[in-house]
Amino acid sequence: MKQREQMDESMEMDHSAHEHHEMSDHQQMNHGMHGHEDHEMDHGGMDHSMHMGNFKQKFWLSLILAIPIIVLSPMMGMQLPFQFTFPGSEWVVLVLATILFIYGGQPFLSGAKMELQMKSPAMMTLIAMGISVSYIYSLYSFVANKMNPAAHVMDFFWELATLIVIMLLGHWVEMSAVSNASNALKKLAELLPDEVNKIEADGSTKKVKLQEIKKADRLLVRAGDKMPTDGEIIDGSTIVDESAVTGESKGVQKTVGDSVIGGSVNGDGTIQLKVTGTGEDGYLAKVMTMVKQAQQEKSKLESISDKVAKWLFYIALAAGILTFIAWLIVADLPQALDRMVTVFVIACPHALGLAIPLVIARSTSLAAKNGLLLKSRQALEQGNQLDYVFLDKTGTLTEGQFTVTGVESLTEMDKTEVLKYIGALEAQTNHPLAVGVMNYLTAEQIEPYQGKDISTLKGIGVKGSVEGHQVILANQKEIEKRQLTIDPEKLKDYQAQGNTISFLLIDDQLVAFFAMGDTLKSQAKEFIKSLRDNGIEPVMLTGDNQEAAKAVANYLDIKEFYSELLPDDKEKIIKDYTDKSKKVMMVGDGINDAPALARASIGMAIGAGTDIAIDSADVVLTNSNLQDILKFVRLAKRTHSKMIQNLWWGAGYNILAIPLAAGILAPIGILLSPAVGAILMSLSTIIVAINAMTLNV
Repeated sequence: MKQREQMDESMEMDHSAHEHHEMSDHQQMNHGMHGHEDHEMDHGGMDHSMHMGNFKQKFWLSLILAIPIIVLSPMMGMQLPFQFTFPGSEWVVLVLATILFIYGGQPFLSGAKMELQMKSPAMMTLIAMGISVSYIYSLYSFVANKMNPAAHVMDFFWELATLIVIMLLGHWVEMSAVSNASNALKKLAELLPDEVNKIEADGSTKKVKLQEIKKADRLLVRAGDKMPTDGEIIDGSTIVDESAVTGESKGVQKTVGDSVIGGSVNGDGTIQLKVTGTGEDGYLAKVMTMVKQAQQEKSKLESISDKVAKWLFYIALAAGILTFIAWLIVADLPQALDRMVTVFVIACPHALGLAIPLVIARSTSLAAKNGLLLKSRQALEQGNQLDYVFLDKTGTLTEGQFTVTGVESLTEMDKTEVLKYIGALEAQTNHPLAVGVMNYLTAEQIEPYQGKDISTLKGIGVKGSVEGHQVILANQKEIEKRQLTIDPEKLKDYQAQGNTISFLLIDDQLVAFFAMGDTLKSQAKEFIKSLRDNGIEPVMLTGDNQEAAKAVANYLDIKEFYSELLPDDKEKIIKDYTDKSKKVMMVGDGINDAPALARASIGMAIGAGTDIAIDSADVVLTNSNLQDILKFVRLAKRTHSKMIQNLWWGAGYNILAIPLAAGILAPIGILLSPAVGAILMSLSTIIVAINAMTLNV
């Protein structure tokens, strides 16, 4: 099986509306993630209806159809000042209403069908019930009035038109508020080369297409090339940059027998690989499979408005049927039918349909101004009561760049002089530590001395001749072996942050040391304290070894941390917490964080991270500022509060109007007229809109 075709098949999501056509390799990868946008639209039937038409286009065309209906037909039997009629106007209303019901109502009818198939009626079912009852009863009233002009059976064409237009507007507003997901799988495809150097049986190399490669094939990977597949090194050694795949900034030394990951970058050596994983067996494909599975499970969570809509649907359905039975007993069939339809129409969620979208639109705008890109409304609902925030170390708590974090002279030699000697040895090697040193010297505008006879001391460091002196850069083990002493207090702070420390010896005299590491962000310590002040426990996740992870955790006062993790380890840890009904947020930036980001109640990606991490997240931290996470927590709490308030205003109208429309107070002479119900409906919609606009950070 071809590699990209295999990866495509392993991640294909079922889409009935997908167009079938010939695709290139990269297009196939694109096709495989076509369903990613489903993850964004968490709204009951809304995620399904995304594929049933463009809400923006449907809204504007439906509005054009609705305006004549609103002008020509009465509101629940009440003639409004701007309304007028002319001979045959009722036919115009009927035709336009029929077109509007079929065209504008299609997403809601299709969405209701899916909700009912899943045995989970929600907003779409409630809307579908309202527009169907309005249209069918209005059709009946049109025929009845034509057959008997004296009958004056009330129609609900006005309600049909306004409900469809308002619901389309609400869905469009919500969809515009969240960002469009970019194509994650397409970006994964770009991590892999199109062509590879295959080693033939006779030892010669031949360029072939990546999709022709099979397990056990031998490949030649030159310095600077991307690893085309997962594999095992069978000849040569190198430093491998896995930052694009794992998120870890530190290069990894690889030699014969070691495994490499497809998509990582070969450093300074030419190597031969034996292919161990292609297509669905490859690391990248497995990461995407985990992302897809986590997203599908998370998408089953019901939003608050869907829960309210579900109960409102059952209440309205029960109230309507009971109303019909009761009025059939005490009155006659026409009156019973009229009361039942009035209950169903009044239950239509005009305000409820706008309650959440308007809050989402407002909070999304506020979030953007505060360095947060919201990709999912679910994040705002889940962010109200977080129990834990899981933080990937590299790139999240740290800057994600391996660099010099400190230089200390142990003699009278100044810092600049020390760096010139260090640079003289490091300038001629490609080791990640050396690259970090040289980048630091460039930034500090320091020109290193010229070194001679540079060579590597296995297990120790590097040596050479500089300015007529024998110079060695050695590790701490070598310093202890030589019984050279140094005040432990000088090293304490650097070691506490998990730095690698190297020592400079000139003519066998210890003259200085320098620390290298992935610098902790300046606001990291204060951020951890602020999380606890908000009742949220921070947990650190990292692929680093236990000792390095413990040093960083202790320095930042993080009580819980997990080290030496693979992508599936992170995802499993998150799942363990969510299975215990804990609300957790995962913050990360690498491909290895993607499954955990998708699994968490809220996934937050660092804006400077990899595209696949960003695609898997619900929120993107555009400025990579940790304090913005706290802004999100505050915004989520205030947004949740506004949502609850608006749902009470939206559903509260129904709680009051449905019993009155059903005639519960009819025995004492109080019966809610359809006109009064319509006024209450309009008022609740206005209140919901005003309340949403008062949201602030």
